[in-house]
Amino acid sequence: MRTAHFSPALAAQVGLPALVLSALSCFGLGCGEESLPPLPDPPNSVLTQAEDRPAQVYVPRDYDPSVAYPLVVLLHGYGAGGGAQNLYFGLSNQTTAHQFILVVPNGTRDASGSTHWNSADDPDDVDDVAYLRRLIAEAQANFRVDARRVYLFGHSNGGFMSYLMACQASDVITAIASLNGMPFEDASRCTPERAISVLQIHGTADESVAYEGVMTADGHGYPSAPEAVARFAEAAGCDLDAATEGERLDLDASLPGDETDVLEYTRGCRRGLDAALWTIEGGGHLPVRSDTFVPNVLEWLTRHRL
Repeated sequence: MRTAHFSPALAAQVGLPALVLSALSCFGLGCGEESLPPLPDPPNSVLTQAEDRPAQVYVPRDYDPSVAYPLVVLLHGYGAGGGAQNLYFGLSNQTTAHQFILVVPNGTRDASGSTHWNSADDPDDVDDVAYLRRLIAEAQANFRVDARRVYLFGHSNGGFMSYLMACQASDVITAIASLNGMPFEDASRCTPERAISVLQIHGTADESVAYEGVMTADGHGYPSAPEAVARFAEAAGCDLDAATEGERLDLDASLPGDETDVLEYTRGCRRGLDAALWTIEGGGHLPVRSDTFVPNVLEWLTRHRL
């Protein structure tokens, strides 16, 4: 790990305020319109309007109320908003193909006016853990959700928030996937009721959230990506010495070949649990996602059930 001055507002809440503009221009890398996902369909419903924090809900086009569906909650990066994050990942265009219900919420505005999640668990900020708990409960009350298959997928600040939920709301979620977001540096701050499965996706060239982590004197930094995954693998009972290398993936279309290393903790884990680290070699904070990026993440998430 490198040592650096750190403030939660700078690093733990990091994200890209220009995500909408970046998405529309293929994130400033000159790729053509064919590289972007189709614009999302209008949402099927909106939840938590009573709290003035509406979240859009997308269901499969062939939604059947007699079928229990997995639920995926998408958590945006700092300053981005749920709509922009959905545009980047194209998740709402995958609900029918992968048969899941998608909820796309928004954080609240901080003192600078940027939309964020209280992933630092600041007692003076909004209680986003409580909000997301209510959101999941409302989705379950309004749609046929399989309570054994509830997942979070977060980018950057949303990834940090996903880890906070893994630490404080493990009773209502099954697994998380985090793109360039981390848990607390201080492992003692994470006391989940039960272990959950974790997928960490991280670029080695990320200049916003360092792959090797950031150590601070006050414990408000974050661990390296390998350490983060190892913590949750150990909590799941996995044999840390028996990690295996999986088939390499092509997640970043701007990098040649199958640039992503896969490390899997599956041996010795308690039933239904595992952990994985997907390392995008040379990848930055906002990878140019390949056509297989989102399907790979969805397949990893939805195969987990309590």
